[in-house]
Amino acid sequence: MVVAFYVTGGEQGPWIVLSVSGELDLVTSPVLRQRVHDVVADGRHSLVLDLSDVFFCDSSGVGVLIASRRLIRSCQGSLRLILPAQGAVDGSHVNRVLGALGVRRLFEVYADVDDAVSEEAGPLSA
Repeated sequence: MVVAFYVTGGEQGPWIVLSVSGELDLVTSPVLRQRVHDVVADGRHSLVLDLSDVFFCDSSGVGVLIASRRLIRSCQGSLRLILPAQGAVDGSHVNRVLGALGVRRLFEVYADVDDAVSEEAGPLSA
């Protein structure tokens, strides 16, 4: 069975929003890594990764998320993650993986894109 993996992007104000869908694993994580690098190379340092449609994430995927955070922070930028609306409450797969590895607290997590690009909404608690 072949699982489709997509990364699509767009702008919302000063933010670049990359929507990720499928499995974020050893095979697909380089695609996301490259897209993040492309965004930064274009001089954009406010990035939202919408992980609402990611149903599997392994350590390679987590590694890309941590590397993306490090890259954005080195540019004095901001990285925000979107987990499904109920994900931060009852645990999406990505949220559970980040929590199990003890790295969930490193990220600003929002319930949806509108909250993530708003300067008024705060991140969900770890």
